[in-house]
Amino acid sequence: MSSMQMGTQMVKLRGGSKGLVRFYFLDEHKSCIRWRPSRKSEKAKISIDSLREVCEGRQSEIFQRYSLGSFDPNCCFSLYHGERVESLDLVCSCAEDARTWITGLKYLMAGISDEDSLAKRQRTRDQYPLCLWTVSVDCCLWLKQTFSEADKNGDGSLSISEVLTLLHKLNVNLPRQRVKQMFKEADTDENQGTLDFEEFCSFYKRMSTRRDLYLLLLSYSSHKDHLDTGDLARFLGAQQKMTRVTRDHCLEIIHKFEPCSQNQEQEVLGIDGFTNYMRSPAGDIFNAEHYSVTQDMSQPLCNYFIASSHNTYLMGDQLMSQSRVDMYAWVLQAGCRCVEVDCWDGQDGEPIVHHGYTLTSKILFKDVIETINKYAFVKNHFPVILSIENHCSVPQQKKMAQYLVEVLGHKLDLSGVRVDQLGLLPSPESLRGKILVKGKKLPPNIDDDADEGDVSDEDSADEMEDDCKLLNGDTSANRKQVENLAKKKLEHLMKESKIRDREDPDSFTITSLTDHSRSKAEDGTDTDDTSSNRPRSFMGSFSKRKKKTRKLKVTSLDDTDTDQESSSSSTSRAAPHNRKKTMKLSRALSDLVKYTRSVGLCDIDAQVNCSWQVSSLSETKAHQVLQQKPMDFLLFNQRQLSRIYPSSYRIDSSNFNPQPFWNAGCQLVALNYQSEGRVLQLNRAKFYSNGNCGYVLKPPCMSQGAFNPNLDDPRPGQMKKQLVLKVISGQQLPKPKDSMMGDRGEIIDPFVEVEIIGVPVDCCKEQTRVVDDNGFNPMWEETLVFVVHVPELALVRFLVWDHDPIGQDFIGQRTIAFNSMLPGFRHVYLEGMEEASIFVHVAVQDISGKVGVPELR
Repeated sequence: MSSMQMGTQMVKLRGGSKGLVRFYFLDEHKSCIRWRPSRKSEKAKISIDSLREVCEGRQSEIFQRYSLGSFDPNCCFSLYHGERVESLDLVCSCAEDARTWITGLKYLMAGISDEDSLAKRQRTRDQYPLCLWTVSVDCCLWLKQTFSEADKNGDGSLSISEVLTLLHKLNVNLPRQRVKQMFKEADTDENQGTLDFEEFCSFYKRMSTRRDLYLLLLSYSSHKDHLDTGDLARFLGAQQKMTRVTRDHCLEIIHKFEPCSQNQEQEVLGIDGFTNYMRSPAGDIFNAEHYSVTQDMSQPLCNYFIASSHNTYLMGDQLMSQSRVDMYAWVLQAGCRCVEVDCWDGQDGEPIVHHGYTLTSKILFKDVIETINKYAFVKNHFPVILSIENHCSVPQQKKMAQYLVEVLGHKLDLSGVRVDQLGLLPSPESLRGKILVKGKKLPPNIDDDADEGDVSDEDSADEMEDDCKLLNGDTSANRKQVENLAKKKLEHLMKESKIRDREDPDSFTITSLTDHSRSKAEDGTDTDDTSSNRPRSFMGSFSKRKKKTRKLKVTSLDDTDTDQESSSSSTSRAAPHNRKKTMKLSRALSDLVKYTRSVGLCDIDAQVNCSWQVSSLSETKAHQVLQQKPMDFLLFNQRQLSRIYPSSYRIDSSNFNPQPFWNAGCQLVALNYQSEGRVLQLNRAKFYSNGNCGYVLKPPCMSQGAFNPNLDDPRPGQMKKQLVLKVISGQQLPKPKDSMMGDRGEIIDPFVEVEIIGVPVDCCKEQTRVVDDNGFNPMWEETLVFVVHVPELALVRFLVWDHDPIGQDFIGQRTIAFNSMLPGFRHVYLEGMEEASIFVHVAVQDISGKVGVPELR
């Protein structure tokens, strides 16, 4: 650690250009990696918390672009970090330096690698209670770092001007006279006019005492400045809706959270202790019981929503990005239970995994299966589904089957699983520790002695459109031409993505769930998950342009792969419409498929009795079915599994809105886990509600009987819920990461938007007023009311925005399943932020009959 903090000069590699010599060092708090020189100055850092993996040697895609003799592998390593899993590729001058950094970084990562964000936040508070003052100021890591950064002249103290500059940076806009008064009250030593670190902590405490929490304490303390055990019990019962609150439980809270020893002796909770308790996990809006599996796991698989990944192996776009086996480890540990494996013929008889017809890198099928075997059940033991997209010849299919059996072994053995007499699918509980192979299966009329047979291939999922392919057999161009073509396509894509990927308040409203999808189905184009009044996405405009531009004709990079691909593709184009496209399937691979046979969706009425099938539909086709036969589709999903995958025009690996398909009971809504954004935020919120085990039980109305999610009253006669939400205040709201006006200097003007996402009738949003010039502790004190018809499907999304003259800039969000919210006074921590939160009061009421909003008192 000392060597890392002293720093090391290394070469940072970049694709297509010379490396950059930089001085890298670990900061004094061991919380982030910094470097110099950099135009980003203080922003030039990588948080240790954001590190995903440290890879030794020349493993990354960037290293592969350099010849083998360019660098000593012992001097090379790569860091994968951030939400989009970016790589930092470094070369040290000697192997010893590389070993020091690799070992040190792995050591630092070990302490946080298996914790969720809530646990991370609690661990940080336990060790370094930022502004909660529960232990000596020497432990306040964040305050120390803030103090050091504000001490511009390095004299170990802060002047009034340095304090004023710091407050502006922290989004605090207090009257100058008030700041001077608090500064004077905190300045108690002989060095008048400056604050040392201990005095700065005293100043910070005076400044950050929260009026909202203090008034709440007074309302339950009979106008005392503390809560005794009786007061605390009344608060917990009346406001937090806790039952059977005992005096011993109140004493436990006081001893755990009260920092003042005198208050502990008197068995009372002061404002500091009350603040500590309310900002602890006990005060979080998410019900901590739901961090464990709480639902019935003994029902058939078709009764569950199942967390599913699309193109699991890819780290980025679908044209040129890197394929990595580590992505399987990551998504499985993130709770995903259905992963995709695209299989193609490789060299030397070894099947490979990559995105066909593109420049994405290739990985061995065997390595993928070994990684899945290692990580499938690290976090939970509920079944994993392998979605095999098979493009291989029969000999390599046999090799695939061999690896599956040899590596997965007993995990594939389903002989002990009890078969339901009605032919229903087994339950997640009965399949614990098992891996299901989803793929094609030979029809029963094929001779038992035959090693192979023909199966339909016209319903293969994820079939690429011709104008999304970079490789189709033409040898008139070389690799450089293909790369340039791909880069131009991606550059155009990214320009439009910057607009599309911004947080869009209309993205999940009823408009985008009905009218927008209907227009897409009518014109045959694919659209993004943004609302129809936004600029058209690349995907929509690309599908229009394809009719006007010639098809791409570029070279093959691998004859083994492309001969099979191009011949198959040309065969399908030449075949008459009344002839079915077929492929050869090995019996060895077919025999591994039992409960999850891959089929297309030809007629949902005809297939309604086929329980052991998985129908795969593109998002475009699925939207058409939703519009034409919503109730039939839901009845269909009560008997068998359906998998919805993104349009092939999403070459940037963007995601569609999954909610309409969840509303229809579709179990396997496959998303690009490598593309962080609002869709994955929804997905996380959906599956956190059952211990993040990858399975969430559908509401009973979707598992039996008729249910039409598109009706104004989808559950006639059933009790509805009314959510009365009082948005009280915000705490330590940061400035937007990407402001429309750049790095603005002024204090933010925040407001809160609350959005309900569920069946169309429930989709709506409300927002608070704007608070001018206050990001530290803005006060709203506004009540928002929502009616929810199907609470089991509803997600509640809290968004914080900064209002500016041009429009609004996104600050942060948190999405929670409706039934996972706790009532009472609660903090909503913004996702990915340690301290930023909004403070709300949650009340859920049962209502029946005609829905109306009552008068609020």
